[in-house]
Amino acid sequence: QVQLVESGGGLVQTGGSLRLSCAASGTISRINIWGWYRQAPGKQRELVAAVTITSGGSINYSDSVKGRFTISRDSAKNTVYLQMNSLKPEDTAIYYCNARREIGGSLAYDYWGQGTQVTVSS
Repeated sequence: QVQLVESGGGLVQTGGSLRLSCAASGTISRINIWGWYRQAPGKQRELVAAVTITSGGSINYSDSVKGRFTISRDSAKNTVYLQMNSLKPEDTAIYYCNARREIGGSLAYDYWGQGTQVTVSS
């Protein structure tokens, strides 16, 4: 089992910055991918950024956040971060930390945090 606890959300003005943190505990040695997702009201949950441990730390970002957001991981602290700069009102959403354990083939198990609200005012 893996437990994830997010923090760092809040209210910020357009152009501002926030840093989200995701503290992980449990059997994290089997986690292959660490990521951040978000879900805005009335929309589906979408991937924001992810770092794949088993591929040498490759990182992917959604097109909407490239150049503004940075995902990072501190393995000593078992914490994943999402630095968000130049925030826009369309970034408003609940942000979720995700840890994925790939089982084999296309099978995987996902762990989720409780989510943290990010609101960007115009």
